[in-house]
Amino acid sequence: MTSRIHIHTTCPGCREEVYFDELVKGCCPLCGSEVGDFSEPENELEDFFDRSDLTWLVFHYFLFKRFLELGASPLQVMQLANECGTSQEKPETRFMLEVPMTRLDRVRPKRCAGCGKIYIAGGKKVVSGDLSTPRSRFLFFCPGC
Repeated sequence: MTSRIHIHTTCPGCREEVYFDELVKGCCPLCGSEVGDFSEPENELEDFFDRSDLTWLVFHYFLFKRFLELGASPLQVMQLANECGTSQEKPETRFMLEVPMTRLDRVRPKRCAGCGKIYIAGGKKVVSGDLSTPRSRFLFFCPGC
């Protein structure tokens, strides 16, 4: 028996999965109802998304992917993306998100971005920057700040 790799659809009459190579004169072989003209496949995404929504969807995907790879909290990333999308005037593109420290960050001496004190243990690591530029900076804050 050969595997079917052809396009298939669901019959509107009997709601069964029907492969296009099984259609009999454009009708379902099980119930006989007309399945339709399949010369060009329908794109369900066009009905679901508007063209303007598609650009925001792509932007949110890459923004989410970028910060998730850095280790930022998904909730913080979604809040940042929503802030960019909801403001009517020019959106604020600067960001500051807390990310987990790597093993090297935990053991090396760090300078606090708030008070300038040098410390080794504790504190937090923050990624900050501007969405309009490709660069971001990593800042460290001591436990006191």
